[in-house]
Amino acid sequence: MGRGKIVIQRIDNSTSRQVTFSKRRSGLLKKAKELAILCDAEVGVIIFSSTSKLYEFSNTSMKSVVDRYTKAKEEKHQLLNPGSEGKFWQREAATLRQQLQDLQENHGRLMGEELYGLSAKDLQTLENQLELSLQGVRIRKEQILTEEIQELNRKGDLIHRENVELYKKAKLIEQESMESYRQAAYGGRKVSSENESSYFVLPYSAGFGPIQLQLSQPTPQQHIRTLPSSTHSWYML
Repeated sequence: MGRGKIVIQRIDNSTSRQVTFSKRRSGLLKKAKELAILCDAEVGVIIFSSTSKLYEFSNTSMKSVVDRYTKAKEEKHQLLNPGSEGKFWQREAATLRQQLQDLQENHGRLMGEELYGLSAKDLQTLENQLELSLQGVRIRKEQILTEEIQELNRKGDLIHRENVELYKKAKLIEQESMESYRQAAYGGRKVSSENESSYFVLPYSAGFGPIQLQLSQPTPQQHIRTLPSSTHSWYML
């Protein structure tokens, strides 16, 4: 058989009333928690027993729930009573002025000003805040310097690789020029390494192109002569 319908009225027996309160309170708080989870709602429940004992539940914080409730109630009251809108904005302006004053005082204390009237505990708290702020600044500074050093090292490696490539290209061009000079000097004839080593290839002179010389067969006597000082080059006859 099903349970009979319970008459909703005050329970006279104190023991039964306390048992019923405990069971109903637990069920109500459980339902409030389920409602918050299932429906993503902000829920706050406040219960006072007959002995003035407080029971509460909030899925966020009871203070935020109460503040939100108070603000929503005031806004609803303003909609119903337009004459109170001026008072509402006056309270908002007063709140903003107080917040601004608190921020200015906090800023002055962080700058080492307006320290009079602070207790030793307040000064210690302020010192701890400054230490944390300074630590954060140092960490950020070291991070930036490390990134800059890594970037400079990367650029240095890139420049070094470019220099190596340019050096290889310059050596290849130099070898090709040497070969061209040898072929021009010997007229396409095959010359032994002994005779080839007896000649010197003229370098470029400052401000001039390659120096063109008419070479002859080597003679037993070789004399080193210098070119005019304007060319700053030499060769062997």
